Amino acid sequence: MKKAKLYLIPSLLGDSNIRTSLPDIITNHIQEINIFIVENVRSARRFIKKVYAEKDIDNTIFYAYGKHDKLNLEEEFLPHILNGENVGIISEAGLPCIADPGSKIVEYAHNLQVDVVPLVGPSSIFLALMASGLNGQNFIFHGYLPIEKKERERKIKQMENDSRRLNQTQIFMETPYRNKTLFDYIIKTTGNKTYLCIATNLTLSNELIQTKSIEEWKYSKIEIHKQPSIFLLLVK
Repeated sequence: MKKAKLYLIPSLLGDSNIRTSLPDIITNHIQEINIFIVENVRSARRFIKKVYAEKDIDNTIFYAYGKHDKLNLEEEFLPHILNGENVGIISEAGLPCIADPGSKIVEYAHNLQVDVVPLVGPSSIFLALMASGLNGQNFIFHGYLPIEKKERERKIKQMENDSRRLNQTQIFMETPYRNKTLFDYIIKTTGNKTYLCIATNLTLSNELIQTKSIEEWKYSKIEIHKQPSIFLLLVK
């Protein structure tokens, strides 16, 4: 019996062009794999059919691992591995396990000495950092910032201080409908010489990436409401 592998399969960041966003090897693996652990079953089915239209989706097995789902690895993952069947993890957008659930599944696979195969694909975090012009040698990703006003302001000031002290790019994100509110907090809280990059709709036709000082941002307009965005901050 062949030894099963766990494939970490990237997905699109939005309604972007598959040919320019994903390498052909993704199609090959989606064609071959019939068991998928996914963040959202409905969107994963659409993604798979978009990548490989001939996929027999009704005979494909899906297990959900989103934040509201409980995946029993011993009952739902382990039997396929012991049977020599490859399994793929697909996130809602971008790379599995990067700002995304899934690391517990990978940890479990390592404990079973299952080969874990990460595949190349888009990551909004790294694409934004690449295009920001900020420090790509020393950076940290914070995920979502606190929602409560005082906690949020405290976190932004802490990131600015850490950036100044460590020459470290601070990367973070927000739920798209709160982007404008976060932007206003950053402008209000940070110093004029601090630099902020906003990367919006990455890999899409309306992609926009701008890096400016806070002083420059105060006199600039940008439309980020309900637009998926990554924020990067650095004190130079």
